[in-house]
Amino acid sequence: MATESAIKKGDDHSAKRQEPNALSNFSGGAMSTWSNFTNFLSDVRAEMKKVVTPTRKEVESTTTVVIITVFIFGFFFWVTDSIFSSALQAVLHKLGAQ
Repeated sequence: MATESAIKKGDDHSAKRQEPNALSNFSGGAMSTWSNFTNFLSDVRAEMKKVVTPTRKEVESTTTVVIITVFIFGFFFWVTDSIFSSALQAVLHKLGAQ
């Protein structure tokens, strides 16, 4: 990496500017865009080869965990809501609300 003083002086030899070649000048950068797109598609294909479909047993077990967790959190929030509701009712009753 170039130091800050080298960048200010303009003698940074590590940061080379890439000169456009004749083909990119002629095509207006379309070849570069096409190359980037094909590289992207090859990367997508490589990543898709790594994807593993879960087995039926894995799907059933994770679904069971999610359903149980939803009921546990539902019960927790119901209890918490009941506590806060009764506390708020008690405070309002002491303040004279009906």
